[in-house]
Amino acid sequence: MFSKENGKTVFDFGKDCCDYARRAAADCALFYPDCEEECLEDEDKTCYNCRYRRWTAESFECLKGGIHYE
Repeated sequence: MFSKENGKTVFDFGKDCCDYARRAAADCALFYPDCEEECLEDEDKTCYNCRYRRWTAESFECLKGGIHYE
């Protein structure tokens, strides 16, 4: 679900693929919700609402390197 680009771990499915972003967050032991102002209103546990995501022009970078299993 993530690819390495220029040393960064980038989500493969862009900014509008909630299904895959939910699946990735559900599988990630390091998910941590961002502050309320930075979260999408209609979503709960999704990479799009994670404190460790940084938006890019096309998608987001995961600062923790992608999915981390427990």
